[in-house]
Amino acid sequence: MALIKGTLDVLVLKTLSWTPMHAFEIARWLDDHSNGQFTVEDAALVQALHRLEERNLLAGEWGITENGRRARYYTITAAGRAHLRAEAKRLTEYADALTAVLNTRTARG
Repeated sequence: MALIKGTLDVLVLKTLSWTPMHAFEIARWLDDHSNGQFTVEDAALVQALHRLEERNLLAGEWGITENGRRARYYTITAAGRAHLRAEAKRLTEYADALTAVLNTRTARG
């Protein structure tokens, strides 16, 4: 399932709210926790990571993966946590309103 435009950033922040991760781990976490419904294109994820880092919502630092490869590990910042709370609230309210409208029965059935 394709992600709704504007949701990748908040999903990346949510993923990083658990622990620092590199891009492959982020993509795998999203896939695992969406039961395979959210697949993220590599280029889109890299762009989101750069965008979030530029906005100081996360910080990146080079490290070594478990299998000895060099990778950039990302950590959510305090500003990122605040942004995550606000965006999660906004998206949840939107989803609730959308669900309410879609579940409304019409007079014609």
